[in-house]
Amino acid sequence: MRQDVTRACEEGGRVTEPKLVVDAVSCTFDATPVLAEVDLTLEQGEFVSIVGPSGCGKSTLFNIVSGLVRPTSGRVSLDGRDVTGRTGQVGYMLQKDLLVPWRTVIGNIVLGAALTRGATRADRHEAARLATRYGLGEFLDHYPHALSGGMRQRVALMRTLALKADVLLLDEPFGALDSQTRLDMQLWLLSVCEDLNATILFVTHDVDEAIFLSDRVAVMTGRPGSIAADIPIELPRPRGIDTLTTPEFTELKRRALSLLHRPAFERSAP
Repeated sequence: MRQDVTRACEEGGRVTEPKLVVDAVSCTFDATPVLAEVDLTLEQGEFVSIVGPSGCGKSTLFNIVSGLVRPTSGRVSLDGRDVTGRTGQVGYMLQKDLLVPWRTVIGNIVLGAALTRGATRADRHEAARLATRYGLGEFLDHYPHALSGGMRQRVALMRTLALKADVLLLDEPFGALDSQTRLDMQLWLLSVCEDLNATILFVTHDVDEAIFLSDRVAVMTGRPGSIAADIPIELPRPRGIDTLTTPEFTELKRRALSLLHRPAFERSAP
């Protein structure tokens, strides 16, 4: 493993661990290599997106970070603690909202508590506060069938936030939405992140989305996946629609696309 896995930073004289470290993680399924020594570090409050070709192992990486899959080699650390193979350490939101149709908005947000220890009045109060703060206050007693696609995704994210995990994994949460709703959701997510200082690892196939939302974009190679480049996104915040048309944004997009679409012989070159 790399020797700098516990890379620390100085903050006011204190030495702090990175929030999340993926250290030399590889994964093989039935003799087929899926991931090849992925290294990735997130600091507290960072928003890092992962882009890469289909089948490069993005979802497998998420399953490893969440503890659902154990890597063939390497480890995952959270605040300096080895959490490899341990579930319940991070929040995980999939592309499908997976709302329970017979539960209201409030009932879906407190689902995690209901399944683990029983939802309390305090849980429901906090769920109502979250929903109201982020645009769902008028729909607390509505059922999923009465909600739009964007509203359902908001509920799904509120359910993830209600778990109060330090790190959130968002796996293409807006992939099934139309372009206008998707942009609305991106703007909404930016406002949520600014409020909560959340640490987020985000998977998307949309390069524009990755650049618009992120502090850094990690570009993965084809299978077996590894990190080909880690692109810092030094666009000013807060970001709005105008950000998407700036020369700086266009140059970042050009760089990311050039990495994603390099010929195979270039990707395999030392």
